[in-house]
Amino acid sequence: MDKKIGFIGSGKMAGAIIKGLIKSGFTSPENIIATQKEAEGIEKKSKELGVKIIIDNTKLVEQSDVVFIATKPNQVMDVLSQVKPFLENKNKLLVSIAAGITLKKLENNLPEKTRIIRVMPNTPALVGEGMSGMAGGQYAQKEDIEYIKNLLSVIGKCIVVDKEEQMDIVTAISGSGPAFYYKVINDIARAGEKLGMEYEKALLLSIQTAIGSAKMALQREISMEQLIANVATKGGCTAVGIESMLEQNTEKIFLEVIKSTTQKAHELGN
Repeated sequence: MDKKIGFIGSGKMAGAIIKGLIKSGFTSPENIIATQKEAEGIEKKSKELGVKIIIDNTKLVEQSDVVFIATKPNQVMDVLSQVKPFLENKNKLLVSIAAGITLKKLENNLPEKTRIIRVMPNTPALVGEGMSGMAGGQYAQKEDIEYIKNLLSVIGKCIVVDKEEQMDIVTAISGSGPAFYYKVINDIARAGEKLGMEYEKALLLSIQTAIGSAKMALQREISMEQLIANVATKGGCTAVGIESMLEQNTEKIFLEVIKSTTQKAHELGN
């Protein structure tokens, strides 16, 4: 029997997952339910997502086998206190996609032995190219982890981290990463503009090159270093550009970017 999947919160990220579940055939709309805070706009949201939308979080929990906590991080504790009585002695799986909320914090505010999974998705999920990282709580079963990994794969790709502390690195690389890639793409385009090209044309060159390069990297059968070497032939244009990147020590720059973002993610979670 198909699991009933509930989403407490029906914002952009929850909506992306819901649409992905339906579009991929992972489950049918009848097996999905979501909530929103206000009665106003429920019909519009229901039509947009193609699923039933209600206001009552407790009713959603009662009707669901899998419950996604998809609210803003500052609303999570209020939601947990609201639904906690409806989770006592119930065999339900909770999945939190709220940034920075640790498994310990979730487990401390839920009935003992509640099965919990923490997920960090990212905004490219909105176009079906998301990257999620996930960690299971102490009572999450192997089958739970596999089920949610398969579920999240309908909006992109998903990894299971070795330990929860690595979720801060996930936050830095893929959670915050889209903004870093946007900046790199835009910086390259602005460089083209400064050299005399129309900005929009330079931007398209930069964006499409990023897409193509990412696909080749994803499908690679050789190392990333070899991919670089294949383009940067000795004495050629690309080699000069790579040499400039080495002189500027871009590896150190990105280490600092990811390190500082990881540290901030850790601070927010604690």
